Amino acid sequence: MAFNGWQAEAIEFFEGLEADNSKAYWQDHKGDYDKLVKAPMEELLAELKKEFGEGKVFRPYRDVRFSKDKAPYKTNIAATLSNGGYVSLSSEGLGAGSGYYMLMPDQLERYRAAVANDKTGKALARMVEKARDDGIEVSAHDVLKTAPKGYPKDHPRIELLRQKGLIYWKQWPAGSWLGTAKAKDRVVQLLRAAKPLLKWLDTNVGPSELPGRS
Repeated sequence: MAFNGWQAEAIEFFEGLEADNSKAYWQDHKGDYDKLVKAPMEELLAELKKEFGEGKVFRPYRDVRFSKDKAPYKTNIAATLSNGGYVSLSSEGLGAGSGYYMLMPDQLERYRAAVANDKTGKALARMVEKARDDGIEVSAHDVLKTAPKGYPKDHPRIELLRQKGLIYWKQWPAGSWLGTAKAKDRVVQLLRAAKPLLKWLDTNVGPSELPGRS
């Protein structure tokens, strides 16, 4: 089936789950989740596959083993794309992102060296500036409060050096557009805007080479 967005009932499902994050609520509304939330996500991923790679929907269950919050269910549905990309729907609306969210130590070392290098660093800084001018959020899993060890605090690209990852992200509040093809259009626009960033990261950082990482 063609992707036609998410109807208002999908948002209502998450609002209900936030109010009652229980097994009873989930079991009573599992059919709504499958039909109104998960099915449209799978349709969207199928249409994105050719350009952005295979999609994978995350499980709806939270890992509560090491968390004080024992709520069993995630209050969003999220998916990744194998060529780079992340899509999330919650009661707050639709979000899409792309990049390297959290860098491993070896990746972080290569990232900082590339940022510090005038040629590659200036190219990244221009990309980031343009993205922000276009209303795209540039962020990461974590940011240092000061300069990383070995780099001066007055480095011209100190903000980028302090990042421990780098992604483009955009969030759109829920509205009538969410139940139309405009939902796909917005995701595609963000993912395409992030392609130069991904190319820079793939070229200058690449996958982690630590044991057990890829």
